Parts: sequence; structure tokens; C-alpha cells
Amino acid sequence: MAGVAAAVVLACLRYAPDAAAGYGFLAVAPPVEAARVAAVARAADGGDADAAGARDDPAPARPSSVVIFNFGDSNSDTGGMAAVNGMNLNLPEGRTFFRRPTGRLSDGRLVIDFICESLHTPYLSPYLKALGADFSNGVNFAIGGSTATPGGSPFSLDVQLHQWLYFRARSMEMINLGQRPPIDREGFRKAIYTIDIGQNDISAYMHLPYDHVLAKIPGFVAQIKYTIETLYSHGARKFWIHGTGALGCLPQKLAFPRDDDTDLDAHGCLNTYNAAAKRFNALLSDACAQLRRRMVDAALVFVDMYTIKYDLVANHTMHGIEKPLMVCCGYGGPPYNYNHFKACMSAEMQLCDVGARFISWDGVHLTEAANAIVAAKVLTGDYSTPRVTIARLVNSTPPNDD
Repeated sequence: MAGVAAAVVLACLRYAPDAAAGYGFLAVAPPVEAARVAAVARAADGGDADAAGARDDPAPARPSSVVIFNFGDSNSDTGGMAAVNGMNLNLPEGRTFFRRPTGRLSDGRLVIDFICESLHTPYLSPYLKALGADFSNGVNFAIGGSTATPGGSPFSLDVQLHQWLYFRARSMEMINLGQRPPIDREGFRKAIYTIDIGQNDISAYMHLPYDHVLAKIPGFVAQIKYTIETLYSHGARKFWIHGTGALGCLPQKLAFPRDDDTDLDAHGCLNTYNAAAKRFNALLSDACAQLRRRMVDAALVFVDMYTIKYDLVANHTMHGIEKPLMVCCGYGGPPYNYNHFKACMSAEMQLCDVGARFISWDGVHLTEAANAIVAAKVLTGDYSTPRVTIARLVNSTPPNDD
């Protein structure tokens, strides 16, 4: 795994504001040491199931009081869509780490799982999981296919927000009745609120003329901004916001018929899709900056996921990847191994070997190996604005409003 270990410590677009910049109660962190970063990536090299076990909810390495509330789509869905739809996924979903399907659309762990591991807290239970859920360390409201704007999916961001509001209200009711909810008042106040959504909103409008797509993007960002404001008004103070990835590098998008290759960049990705993603990220980053100036007692971190994920393709050889735009679980063979009518899990699927170095699992979602590299870079804080690690965010103390 030497290639991955070396690659994950590369930093680009480093953001290092001076001490006078001011980010509420949050101090800007120094760079994370390379050894700890590389360890995260090594965990997914070929699927480390034998060493780590095949458990869905491993015990943390040490006692943890970390609470995470996650909102998003399939990039961070740990089983919500499977629960709500009664989906019985089959192998090869979950084959590398869990050795069984868990509702994650990947062969193993997601970025949110690696974040939980780094914070020594169990994986997040989906809000809609009926059996075996443990909400003592937070809740995952993310559902596959979700959109930031209402109407695009049954569990859009506004619905997820209302689920959290209900969960919080019910918890406060239990406290007032002398009962003990999974998360107390202090847990809500000190929790990390993570949001990773917007990819499906952009994709839904890419059939329109490009200027029409650009006109839609401010509405996507406005909904995320409103969600942050609402969470803040109910006591949330620590926010971790992910931008969207390089949509033009997804095999699902690349496999659509096109007249010619004029829209492809030097690495084979679609310029138009990526331009829309970058515009979304620019507006979302600006919205986070605006909220920081207003919510002076809060910490709000924006993570440049686009740069991280595009680097997987642009510098794929450094990560030990030979064919960065091919799907591991798909159909059709080169160049993308993706067919819109015979996707992963179909009877005719063409599956890569366990341990093979692929970025894309099914044309849309990443393999565990790719998620490990992405998570390792996220954890450095080098791609965050302000330049802060999530561990530093967890350990920061918001002002007490009581």
C-alpha cells in the first residue's frame, strides 16, 4: 500500500488563515501527522476484514462521548434506504470489510465510517433502522437518492431536518419526564453536524441547457444554508460541511451516449458536469463564509471534496489504480464497464477481483479503497476552510448558552 500511503499525505489548495482571521471559538489546527493519515488508508487495502472483523458496529477503541448527526444522500447512507424500502441487498455489496450487505452502496466502508473510526465512536445507525439501532453516539438521517431541495426525493434534506427536529423534541420530552434519552442536552449541544448532499440535485438538471443548470444551483445551496440556520437556532454549534465531488468523472455520466469527446478533459472527465459541481461548491463555500460571520459562536467547516475526489482520477497511478474510470461492479467491459440497463447486482454483472484497485464501485459510488483515501485526506484538515481537523472540532467547546 506504499502508493496510497504516500499519496494520502499530499496536500493541495492548503488553506492556512492567520490567527487574526477568527472562527468563533474554534482554533485552527496544525497539519495532521502523516503516520496517522496513512493508517486510515491502510485499513482498506484490499479489504481488511480478517484483521478488523466483519462487524457492522465495532466497539470503539476507547470510551467516546462523540455525537454525530449526519444528513445526506447515498455517499453517507449507512442503511437508511435499505430500511425504508425493505431492500434485501446481496453480495457483492459489503464484501470487503463487513462480508455481508449492510445497506451501504459500496463494497465496504464509506467516508462517514472512516470518520467515525478516527473519532473512536461506533458507526452511525440509520434513523429508520427498526432493529438493532443505537443512537447513543448520534443518528444518520442520510438516505440514498436524497436531494437538497424538496420534491426531488421522498427524503430530501428538509425531511431529514424535520426528522432531527422530532428526534430532538422527543429527547427533550423524555428528559423533562425524568427519563433518559440516548442523547442528552449536552450531547446535542456538543454534537458534530455533518452534511454531504447536492450531487443528485445537480445531476437531475444536467439534461437542461447549461445556463439553466447554473440558475438552479443557488436554490440547492439555499436549502443547505437554511438547514444549517435551523440547526443553529436549535442549539447546534459545530458543523462539518462537505462539498460535492467531481461528477464528470463518474462512469455513470461518462457512459451516456455523446456525439464526440470535445467535452472531455485531459483525464477523460466531462467538463460540463465538473463545472457545475465546482459552481455548486463555490456557492456553498461562500454560504458557509456568510454564516460564519453571523454565527460567531459556532464553528462551521467546509471541506473541498471536489479536489480530493478529482485527484483520485488525475493522479490515479500514485494511488495504485490502473483504470480510474472503470467500474468494479458493472457490465460492458472497457472503457467504463457500465451499462444503464445492466448495472451492479444484475445477473450479468462483471465484477472485479477482491483487492483490485478501482475508484468506482458501481458507476456512482466509490469502493472502500477509494473511500479510505478520500477519508484520509479529509482527516488531515488540509482541505478544510478553515484549516481544521474534525478531531479538533470535536474537542472544541462551544459557549454555554444556558
